[in-house]
Amino acid sequence: MADLRLAVKREYFEQIKSGEKREEFRLDNEYWQKRLVGRDEPFRNVIITLGYPSKDQPERMLTFPYVGWERKTITHKHFGKDPVNVFAIFLTENPIF
Repeated sequence: MADLRLAVKREYFEQIKSGEKREEFRLDNEYWQKRLVGRDEPFRNVIITLGYPSKDQPERMLTFPYVGWERKTITHKHFGKDPVNVFAIFLTENPIF
């Protein structure tokens, strides 16, 4: 089983790490549809990374069991001032260490 790796900026990494942010958003576009919709087998884990760390920087990685996603329409500064359709990827309460 593969892992779903998602690189994020420091602001969002810290919110996820503290438990404040329980979903990570990706724009509902062709790229993410191919990665998420109709997979033959689910992902094993969601790995949130602070940027693109090397393997010897585990402090810049958070691993969560993969539990799925849902489509949502949100307004968020990262995507601009207009509402957009996104995949909201669920992050469980406790990361795996």
